[in-house]
Amino acid sequence: MPLKPEIDIENIPLSRHGGPDYAELQAQGLGADEILDFSVCCNPYPLPAEITHCLKKLPVHLYPDSDSTELKNEIARKLGIDSSRILVGSGTTELIRLLALVFFKKGRRVLLFQPTYSEYEVTARIFGAEINRFQGTAARDFHLEAAEFARLIRESRPEVVFLCNPNNPTGQYLSREEIEMISAACGESLLILDEAYHSFVTNPWSSISLLDTSNTVILRSMTKDYAIAGLRLGYMLAREEIIHAIRRVCPPWHVNIAAQKVGLAALAADKYLMTSLKKMRKSKQILVKNLSALGFRVLPSATSFFLVRVGDAAEFRRLLLKQGFLVRDCSSFGLPEYIRIGARTVPESYLFIWTLAKLKEKGELKIDGN
Repeated sequence: MPLKPEIDIENIPLSRHGGPDYAELQAQGLGADEILDFSVCCNPYPLPAEITHCLKKLPVHLYPDSDSTELKNEIARKLGIDSSRILVGSGTTELIRLLALVFFKKGRRVLLFQPTYSEYEVTARIFGAEINRFQGTAARDFHLEAAEFARLIRESRPEVVFLCNPNNPTGQYLSREEIEMISAACGESLLILDEAYHSFVTNPWSSISLLDTSNTVILRSMTKDYAIAGLRLGYMLAREEIIHAIRRVCPPWHVNIAAQKVGLAALAADKYLMTSLKKMRKSKQILVKNLSALGFRVLPSATSFFLVRVGDAAEFRRLLLKQGFLVRDCSSFGLPEYIRIGARTVPESYLFIWTLAKLKEKGELKIDGN
């Protein structure tokens, strides 16, 4: 008799994310370089000189350092913390799976705020955890009420709490006081604070002090900030004993040498990051203003991405893809009436708005501004 999976595979949802579906594009005779991708929040500007120079001399004949020592030490220097509290990973999603490998088991209670990044639930299901949800509502623009969430934590006593700040897909950003309230409610529970989009907030506050006062793990991405999404790179900040435990289950060489070397180059490209993020904020303002003028309801966001109510998100996405634009259908977040848009360059944003206006003029675009 063939060997059967130990877990209920059919009960685990397929991961759905932004970015191009290459099979879909191929079926439509399109290449990824023929569309403008507004479905993700990544830096849309050309790579900085520091990275392009690095790419020309990658030592790909060498095995990578399994501990990413050089990159980890530079992250530690820039953040002002000890390198023993840092673990570099192949993107934050890998780090989530590694955390689950150490801390999750069948029946362990995990609390999620929704809508949020789908990999939290996917990972919890893989490991048989019991999932509890705190659901945001359209009436509140899917805003997380920190006091209510903290009360639920105290009442339900989950072992693990996931919190995305700023949240994906809403762009909501909780203040230091709100996160500290939630952290205090967690007590001995593990708070996994996902700050993958931290750089895209105009005035972010530093959560690093939480490592000294609570059982908190902080996750951050580097790929979105520096236009290197294809390399997969992120890092975890936590107490030394947590890092030690996660390090024991890491596969060898799990961060490739290209990601490590480019990551080092990226950390030296501060001017590029500041300049491009400033341009993205301007682009977002253009998008929000003109989408609202067309009659769409745009939800408030602290980041360069935001939700737009369009009525039928799947149909809206299909219509825009025919025009060469990709937007994020948020049905997989449980939001079938909304799309997510990430700001690109200013000229691309004007082209996007012009295309929508033309479709509206021709009667091909249905506006849902409720």
